[in-house]
Amino acid sequence: MFVHKIDDDLSLKLLELKDAERIFELTDRSRSYLREWLPWLDITTKIEDTTAFIKMCLTGFAENKSLTTAIVFKGQIVGVAGFNSINGSNKTAYIGYWLGQEYQGNGIMTRVAKALTDYAFKELNHNKVEIRAAAGNTKSRSVPERLNFVQEGCIRQAEWLYDHYVDHIVYGVLANEWNRK
Repeated sequence: MFVHKIDDDLSLKLLELKDAERIFELTDRSRSYLREWLPWLDITTKIEDTTAFIKMCLTGFAENKSLTTAIVFKGQIVGVAGFNSINGSNKTAYIGYWLGQEYQGNGIMTRVAKALTDYAFKELNHNKVEIRAAAGNTKSRSVPERLNFVQEGCIRQAEWLYDHYVDHIVYGVLANEWNRK
């Protein structure tokens, strides 16, 4: 099983079916907060929806197409992060993440994104890591900005959020840029 220790308080672990209850409960508790920027809240209404999501993630991992992990902070699952997609032929990994509302402001996501980026370059031998965030999602956008990712552009109307489209800002960092830091 994949487990990646970031520091004494923080680690990433491959999602498991036994995590469904905790992840659903965390999702449900942060539902209105997460709904502002995540399009899947209205179709995640029961624990079976989270179980189906975890099964899909485990299939993606087995096929080397994704790596979705639970964020474990001080022994508790506090969110989900990983590579939503891994493009092996282009050696590019695409990071996605969300965090329960009550865990915001602890620097968790910046440390997680840094660890995932390190992993993509050092363990997967990838050339590029991308993070995309809605243009108005300043909290999510601040993560790649703090890590000195380059803002590469804007994808107009990239995502449908319930009743409107949002643009995505694309951030990227190349292995040779990351390794110079």
